Amino acid sequence: MKILIHRVKRRKRSASRAAGLFGIALLSGAGILTSCGADNAHGTGIESGQETEKQVDGLVTDKGQTAGSQREPSTLVYGSGDYTRINPAMDEHGEINLLLFNGLTAHNGENEVVPGLAKSWEFVEASCTYTFHLEEGVTWHDGEPFTAEDVKFTIEAIMDPENGSENAPNYEDVEEILVADEHTISFRLAAPNVAFLDYMTMAVLPEHLLAGEDMQTSDFFRAPIGTGPYKLESWDMGQAIVLAKNEAYFKGEPHIDRVIFKIVTDDNAKTLQMEAGELDLALLPPKAAQSFANREAYVCYHMQTSDYRGILFNFNNPYWQENRDIIPAICYAIDRQAIVDAVLLGQGMPAYGPLQRNVYNNEDVEHYDYNPEKAVEILESVGCVKGADGIYTRNGAPLSFVISVGAGDQVRVDMAQAAAQQIREIGIDCKVEIPTRVDWNGQMAYLIGWGSPFDADDHTYKVFGTGKGANYSGYSNEAVDRYLTQARGSDDPQVRSEAYARFQDELAKDPAYAFICYIDADYVADASIQGISTETVMGHHGVGIFWNIAEWTK
Repeated sequence: MKILIHRVKRRKRSASRAAGLFGIALLSGAGILTSCGADNAHGTGIESGQETEKQVDGLVTDKGQTAGSQREPSTLVYGSGDYTRINPAMDEHGEINLLLFNGLTAHNGENEVVPGLAKSWEFVEASCTYTFHLEEGVTWHDGEPFTAEDVKFTIEAIMDPENGSENAPNYEDVEEILVADEHTISFRLAAPNVAFLDYMTMAVLPEHLLAGEDMQTSDFFRAPIGTGPYKLESWDMGQAIVLAKNEAYFKGEPHIDRVIFKIVTDDNAKTLQMEAGELDLALLPPKAAQSFANREAYVCYHMQTSDYRGILFNFNNPYWQENRDIIPAICYAIDRQAIVDAVLLGQGMPAYGPLQRNVYNNEDVEHYDYNPEKAVEILESVGCVKGADGIYTRNGAPLSFVISVGAGDQVRVDMAQAAAQQIREIGIDCKVEIPTRVDWNGQMAYLIGWGSPFDADDHTYKVFGTGKGANYSGYSNEAVDRYLTQARGSDDPQVRSEAYARFQDELAKDPAYAFICYIDADYVADASIQGISTETVMGHHGVGIFWNIAEWTK
């Protein structure tokens, strides 16, 4: 990998200067860091013999120090989406979870399972039982000891259907949880689940603070206490979440003293604040990220992800119950490469299924490559008739549907608009709306995103399985259910490969989504930050960059 770094004092720039960011030429290539300056042959991100200056409260200091004073506390400001609660047991995708909490297991930079709060474990195949041996001397941020009872409490809370956790399908095979002592816990499964160790990365919550509380509405989730490398210092709702390092962290005290999750929900505002020096790290859209390439004091991290986008069809809506057979036509109508090129500036790849970044991907399934003629053929084969306005009708009603898109994500909006235009070109009246709140039951379609860099069971079983916690489309297919269950129940790679291949075949024949593309993650960082892992494949929403935050320096 080639690393180009030039570190100089970073000065704030005016908003008017920042508004001209978007004319910079595109650079591309997965796993490349780009910034301004000379090549660093050693790959350390620091030029030999160069001192780094930092501006603190109006004074330029050498490495953050003033003469005769101790080191200034280091602070990293991250441009974050908004949080209404921090509840890893019920919700997915919270980037902040990795800083506040730990699971029994963790993932390293290669997304392999490694010890977390559990220092070791064993599996007894005859009884299908995992036994975990926990680290001793670990304390919660309030000083109370962490024990096996906390683990039992957390997993039981997720499994409780009354709590409505979208993570519940990950643990549906758990039949019994046994606590042998404060530092030993066992899980007996009804059937093998080869992804179980991956799922034990789930953040453990403190029983002494949550016992008897409502797991959806408790005030705890606005004042969380974990065992992680950082602890909550303050939370100004809608503005910022301030974290202070956990000096008693069982894996070693973090180097950066404070991390601030500054709430910036608009991508354009995030870009301007990065330019103005108000942020140290942000995930930006491709065009905005590329405007920082080859510029002083910034490093651009272009990372692969398992994060895909597609059009979710709401099968709870009567429209798709009546028109499910036109979904393949919609799939053929989408020019995926054109969207990747225009919206992502080439930083992604066309999608045809949910496992393209996984070892069990089946490349031989129907890709639904752009074929408007085929799309029209399908519409006419099911009795649709083209009207004078160019829109097809069925039983006298025009073919028409709306794609909803979450507010604040301009890339998704642009993607939905491009797809809608292409769908209109084959004779289906497709529109895009940006509702203030997502109506999962009432909407017709949604520009969805999913994808996991971990075991193939993650983001397939609970997303496409009938009635599972993250199946927001109401999709149901008996063959899909059968093959997903077979795949999660075997640790034989050949068995899993065959089951996942058949799952993908069935999903392609009866699409739950019109897959569009996989998107790369473009992080822009202040060049003073060291330790960011450049080869790790990110997850959904680009989540995962903070996996080794305790090792970062600034």
